[in-house]
Amino acid sequence: MDNLQERKFRRFNVECFVHVRFPSGNAMAEVDAVTRNISLGGLLLECGRLIPHRSPVEFTITVRGGPVSRPITLTGAGEVVRIEPGETPDRIGIAVACSRSMTQMENYLAVRA
Repeated sequence: MDNLQERKFRRFNVECFVHVRFPSGNAMAEVDAVTRNISLGGLLLECGRLIPHRSPVEFTITVRGGPVSRPITLTGAGEVVRIEPGETPDRIGIAVACSRSMTQMENYLAVRA
C-alpha cells in the first residue's frame, strides 16, 4: 500500500510516544516506540525491537503539545503489515494497520491539517 492513491486516510507527520503490547510465545511482550506518522487507519512506528510481521498489537498513544493543552492517552489495536529499516541502524520501522479507525484522533489531526 505504498502507492499514495491507494491510501484511504491522510498521513500526518506526528511524533508521539507509544506503548505497544504483542504476543510473544506464551506471553505478552511490551515495547516503547515513537510514531513517525499517523492516520485514522494506522501508524508508522519507530522502535528498537522487532515486532514480527502480521503480529496483532495493542497500543497506547500519548499525545502532547500541538492543539492539546495537556497530554491525552489514546488506545487502539491492529496488525503489523510492514517492517522497514528505521531512521538509524539501531531502529526498526513498523507499520500497523488499525483494526478499527482511531476516531479519537479525528479532532487532533483535523487541527493539524
